Amino acid sequence: MLSKFKKTCRRIVGASEDEVSVISSRDWVVRLGDSPARRAADYVTALFPIFGWITRYNLGWASGDIIAGLTVGIVLVPQSMSYAQIATLPPEYGLYSSFVGVLVYCFFATSKDVSIGPVAVMSLTVAQIIKHVNDAHPGMWEGPEIATTVAFICGFIVLGIGLLRLGWLVEFIPAPAVSGFMTGSALNIVSGQLPGLMGISGFDTRAATYKVFINTLKGLPQTKLDAAFGITGLVSLYAIRWVCDRLSKRYPTKARVFFFMSVFRNAFVIVVLTIASWLYTRHRKTAAGKYPIKILQDVPRGFKHLGQPHIDAELVKALAGELPVATIILFLEHIAISKSFGRVNGYKIDPNQELIAIGVTNTIGTLFGAYPATGSFSRSALQSKSGVRSPASGLFSAVVVIVALYGLTPAFFWIPSAALSAVIVHAVADLVASPRQVYSFWRVSPIELIIWVASVLVTVFATIEDGIYTSIAASLALLLIRLARPRGHFLGRVTLHNTNESSSRDVYIPLNPNKFLMNAHVKVYPPSPGVVVYRFEESFLYPNSSLVNDAIVDFVKENTRRGRDMTGVKSGDRPWNDPGKNNEAEHNAEKPILHAVVLDFSAVSHLDTTGVQALIDTRTEVERWADHPVEFHFATILSPWIRRALVAGGFGVGTLSTQIHEEIAPVTRYHDQYIADPQHADPAKITHEQQDDLEAPAITPVSGRSSSEGTILSVPNDSGAPMMLPTTPFFHLDVVTAVRAAEGGVTRASSFMETDSDKD
Repeated sequence: MLSKFKKTCRRIVGASEDEVSVISSRDWVVRLGDSPARRAADYVTALFPIFGWITRYNLGWASGDIIAGLTVGIVLVPQSMSYAQIATLPPEYGLYSSFVGVLVYCFFATSKDVSIGPVAVMSLTVAQIIKHVNDAHPGMWEGPEIATTVAFICGFIVLGIGLLRLGWLVEFIPAPAVSGFMTGSALNIVSGQLPGLMGISGFDTRAATYKVFINTLKGLPQTKLDAAFGITGLVSLYAIRWVCDRLSKRYPTKARVFFFMSVFRNAFVIVVLTIASWLYTRHRKTAAGKYPIKILQDVPRGFKHLGQPHIDAELVKALAGELPVATIILFLEHIAISKSFGRVNGYKIDPNQELIAIGVTNTIGTLFGAYPATGSFSRSALQSKSGVRSPASGLFSAVVVIVALYGLTPAFFWIPSAALSAVIVHAVADLVASPRQVYSFWRVSPIELIIWVASVLVTVFATIEDGIYTSIAASLALLLIRLARPRGHFLGRVTLHNTNESSSRDVYIPLNPNKFLMNAHVKVYPPSPGVVVYRFEESFLYPNSSLVNDAIVDFVKENTRRGRDMTGVKSGDRPWNDPGKNNEAEHNAEKPILHAVVLDFSAVSHLDTTGVQALIDTRTEVERWADHPVEFHFATILSPWIRRALVAGGFGVGTLSTQIHEEIAPVTRYHDQYIADPQHADPAKITHEQQDDLEAPAITPVSGRSSSEGTILSVPNDSGAPMMLPTTPFFHLDVVTAVRAAEGGVTRASSFMETDSDKD
């Protein structure tokens, strides 16, 4: 009963009784479900990478981590307050984000070098989100509440992406797009800090970059005393770095000392300018409570906003449109930084785990009142150069932040805002791509340089949000174009001779080789007459399948002659799309008749239904042109699923189909025999349908063809076992084997045609 039911089902779906053995969905399910308990245990264990290295922690690691952690902490304190200023938040929120970032990240990190905390681009994004919400709903929510909500929602989204193992989505954004966005954002931040550096006010510093720059130039006559502190601080920062770099090169043995002197320049400049500010402004407070220059003033001691965050549903709705760009920036910069340091320092990061670390850090950070934090390139570089040995260095950086929060807040009162602007400009300027880097984009891929330029220009003349969307959209468009319009080449033979071993071998290269790839004077011999060899350089999918069909069919019609002589056919008997030529027979006399097509699948990693249909259509068109069956050979099939798809389309099995029309997956139920005109109807199907009709006219089906003799390769160490599966003789190990098999089929086909002619 069960076997009868199976036969009925197979007949309904059109399955053959003698199908070739191919990979099945059951194989995929079995492999996917292999050892589920072990997979679940590995998944949970991977969530806490700290258990992989904490048991091996030692004093040697601790010494490096202490130095690196304290060094980063000293830089982190002034930078975090400066970045909070970019985010239009009180300075203590920068310290909150810094503490949580360096503390929590070490428990989930797969990178020893990355330092988490406030960064310039994310801070600028938060400032724009606050401005957007306040413009739409003035006075409803305070800036810190908006920033904390952004941190919670974005952190939760990134955490979900990591837990679902969707970190591969980050790979769709290439390096030039990230660089262009970062460069444009850096220019935006620098232009926004120049007014604070000069003490200029009276216009929106969060407007488009070019507007802020123009307004700053217009406001130069209104420069205030703040410029004395800001410009002095900025010049001092660059001077200290320049002097230390020169001294390191001149005295290599003391390079380590000069390195740490350069590292502490931020803290040194802030301390000196704070003392100068205190000396100058402490006795110059006006009756209105103002000082001659803008200073931080009160910075609350400790964690004043510790507790459960208040997430207002209405606020979430108000900033929903800004969440995508904030989320992208949150993980994009971090993944790019962590991959870069892993590549340079010889270890591999797990993008999914890094997303989990970022998500957990920002979600927990809302308990402390923190705003979004992510990886910082400048502090990560500093941590790496300081000799960090493990992620535990973040614990020592957290100690420095705690000391600052509980012991140094009175001194923060006198820090000039212009000094913080100088720190920001100095740090952010390094994010601008160097001319050498831009030239590298041009050398590698000029079109990616266009994406970089577009990203920078849109960010400068519009907004950061538009800039990042432009870079992502342009990159995806380029990816789709490359997928839809890939390269393909018709191949010819070149024989390579080894003079040392007196041996030779054949290789197949494009018939017209590019002069920038190989010697243009090398003679490339086409394959035997009647054989076409084609290599496709991309996965064979629905966006590009018609391209291959057109390329092969056009090449066949141009380089082979029609199998049927059409010179004597009247115009009324010709197809409507075949005007014919008077000298067609003369023109095609020297051309061979097509007998075989060899497809090199060495670069094809995926094949879908539309791709198989395109191959079927190609076979149909070339067989109609040649007026006889044509062999299709495939070389170097990479995946069992590609083999399965090809077998489903009737390829590879060696039995040459007599069906002129075949739809592997018709778009409608009624196809082929219902839509084909009498001239192109399928004789086999019509014969089958009319075999019970005694009055139906007799139709002779197209004669079948036998498979050519496949080249069976054996493995010497396995008792002569065949290399390729014998059930699919038209699937070959490499191009050379496939061409030999195709040429053997041509020889037999020619002999067969000559025999038929003699009989006639």
